[in-house]
Amino acid sequence: MSGIGFWICIALILYVYLGYPLLLALLARTGRKPVFPPAAEPTLTLLIAAYNEESCIAKKLDNALEMAYSREKLQILVAADGSDDRTADIVRQYAAQGVELCYQPERQGKMAAINRALAFTWGEVIVFSDANNLYEADTLRALVAPFVSAQVGAVSGAKHILKDAGPLSSSEGLYWKYEAFIKRQETRLGSCTGVSGEIFAIRKALFKPAPGGTINDDFYLAMQVLRSGHRVVFAPDARSFERVSLTAEDEIIRRKRINAGRYQVLHRWRQFLPFKRPLLMWQILSHKILRLFVPFFMLGTFIANLYALIWPPAGIPASLMRLTPPYNWILFGLQFAFYGLAWLGNQDAMPGPLRKLAYLPAFLVNSNLAALQGLVYYLGGKDRTLWQKVRRAEERGA
Repeated sequence: MSGIGFWICIALILYVYLGYPLLLALLARTGRKPVFPPAAEPTLTLLIAAYNEESCIAKKLDNALEMAYSREKLQILVAADGSDDRTADIVRQYAAQGVELCYQPERQGKMAAINRALAFTWGEVIVFSDANNLYEADTLRALVAPFVSAQVGAVSGAKHILKDAGPLSSSEGLYWKYEAFIKRQETRLGSCTGVSGEIFAIRKALFKPAPGGTINDDFYLAMQVLRSGHRVVFAPDARSFERVSLTAEDEIIRRKRINAGRYQVLHRWRQFLPFKRPLLMWQILSHKILRLFVPFFMLGTFIANLYALIWPPAGIPASLMRLTPPYNWILFGLQFAFYGLAWLGNQDAMPGPLRKLAYLPAFLVNSNLAALQGLVYYLGGKDRTLWQKVRRAEERGA
């Protein structure tokens, strides 16, 4: 029985990380790669959420003002509610260049700040952005190009991690390339099921304020677009760049929030999910929901393997599928090596070659640890609209 449980858990893990992307790519071959012809520029609001971002807000606004987009059609609006550093003062210095500020001293969370700022927007399309990410000059044009199709209600750009000498940037960069591949295939199939909140555009007419306490606001907005019958597509040429979290612990904090939001989706599925669209439901289940259960699948493989070591099957020939000796020892050794590499990958002082070998196991273990922490946090019943600000690599030494 331990062998059956072990291989079921292994199969589910492989489906989540490899099987779904490969199956998706096969199905997407029946679709056409979307080509969006140049269209007239719609009026556009670049809405920047900024909480205590004095270290990077000036650079962000300089970047926004350099966009290759008709200035008379572009509104730059910063929602800085609750900031108690110099963020609001710095934004006010850009008023002469047309940058607008929406600010109140009370902090009520990112979504509340966005909902309040929306009343001051005048763009047909709203682009949501963060203060710590920078766009290429043509990004806004690439991001709004798909809106030439009336079926498109929202567009996600591509998130890129700037490389540094650390293993965290390598693993994060690899992850976002993997996510971009999935989004590209999902778009060819019809709609993508995930968006990058720092480079996400939506038709203002389709914007629906998220209910109070919503954690993953960008996912909620994307799901409402899908529920309305419109498409959410991926625009790989709309590129956003940012630095990785300062430490692995900071990255776990960030992912804990994301995963808490996914558990909330399960809890509030009637409010979130486009359950009348079966293909999309399969995509969401495979791409988003099943990932929440990977840590339990990993735990299942470990327990089943350990059980086979303590109580090995007797009276049957050597069998890999049944975890008889010596296969039970070999597989347990491989698991031990995997988790050992993950532990090494989280150590600061580690030789270069070993670091490269360890960063993927470390990333996978950290991601699934964050999924468990997200569950604990969500079930804790605390106010989940206010979160600890994650430190970024640009803050090193600050």
